[in-house]
Amino acid sequence: MTIYDLKPAFQNLLRPLCKALANVGITANQVTVVALIVSVVVGAVFALYPSARSAALLIPIWLFLRMALNAIDGMLAREHGMQSALGGILNELSDVLADAALYLPFAFVPGISPSLVVAIVVLSILTEMAGIVAVQIGASRRYDGPMGKSDRAFVFGLLALLLGLGINLQQWANIALAIVAVLTAVTVINRSSKALQELSA
Repeated sequence: MTIYDLKPAFQNLLRPLCKALANVGITANQVTVVALIVSVVVGAVFALYPSARSAALLIPIWLFLRMALNAIDGMLAREHGMQSALGGILNELSDVLADAALYLPFAFVPGISPSLVVAIVVLSILTEMAGIVAVQIGASRRYDGPMGKSDRAFVFGLLALLLGLGINLQQWANIALAIVAVLTAVTVINRSSKALQELSA
C-alpha cells in the first residue's frame, strides 16, 4: 500500500479541470513541460536560500500542485486522445529530473546529511528505471512500493513544511532520510522482483 494507490480518487477530483484544459487546447505535453520547468525554478530558489523558511515552504506547496499536474497530464493523454511516443519519453524523464531538482537542495540545509540526500536521489532514479525496465522485459510498468514517487514527495514535503514552520528537527531529519533511503532501495528490489514474478505467472 502506497500513496500512489490513492491516485484514482485524486484523479476523479481533477477530472472537471482536466476536461476544461482540454477544451481550451492545453496539451498533456505542455502540462508535463511546465511542471518540470517550475520544479527546477522552485528547487533553485530553495538551493539558493536553504535556510529561508519561505523558500522551504515553497516545496510542499509545489509538490502538491505538481502531483495534481502529473495526474492531469496523464488524464489528458489517456482520456483526450493525446498519447504519443514523445509524451511517454517526456513523462518519464521529467519525473526523474523534477525529483532531483526538488530534493537535491535539501543537501544544503544545515544539519541535513548531503550524503543521505544524494543517496535517496540516486536510489529514486533506480526505482523509476526498475519500473521502466519491467516494460522492456515484457511485464507491465511497475509502480510498487514501499517508497514510490508519491511517498517520497510526501516525506520531503513534510520535511520542508516543518523546516518552513521553524521546527528544529535536529537529528530526526537524518533518521527519517535514512529510513527513506532503505525503503527506496527495497522498492528497487520489489519492482524488479514483481516484474519477474509477473513474467513467470
